Amino acid sequence: MKRILFVCHGNICRSPMAEYVMKDLVRKAGREQEFHIESAATSTEELGNPVYPPARRKLAEHGITCQGHAARQLCRADYDRFDLLIGMDTWNLRNMTRMCGGDPEGKIHLLLDYTSRPADVADPWYTGDFEATWRDVLEGCTALLKHEG
Repeated sequence: MKRILFVCHGNICRSPMAEYVMKDLVRKAGREQEFHIESAATSTEELGNPVYPPARRKLAEHGITCQGHAARQLCRADYDRFDLLIGMDTWNLRNMTRMCGGDPEGKIHLLLDYTSRPADVADPWYTGDFEATWRDVLEGCTALLKHEG
C-alpha cells in the first residue's frame, strides 16, 4: 500500500483539497486498496479546524466531500509512516524537511513536480482564487496517480 501525506501551512485549504481530490481519483480508478491518503499542516494555527468553507464549497462543486476533516500538524514520525510527503509550495518543503529532521530517503516532493509545469500550488488563503487552486490540485493529483502506476 502506498501511503501519501499532503502538507500545507494550515491544513485547511490546499492539503485537504489534495487529500480529498486524490481519494476521489483513487476511488474512481478502483484503486482504493492500493493507497492510504492523509493531510497535515506545518503550523499549529488551525489545529482541529475543518476545511476552510470556500475550499469545502469548491470540493462540493465537484461532488467531493471532506466531512470530518480536522487539521493536524505534521510530526517527525510521519516521515516513517508515509512513503511520500507532498508539499504544496517551496516554503512547505523547507518546513517539512526541518520538521522531519531532513529527507534522507527522498520522500518529500512538491505536488506540481509530478506535472509538466513544476511550480507552487496557488495559495487561495492570500488570493481568494479557489478555482486556480482546484486546477493546480487536480492536475497535480492526476499526475501523481499516473506516476504511481
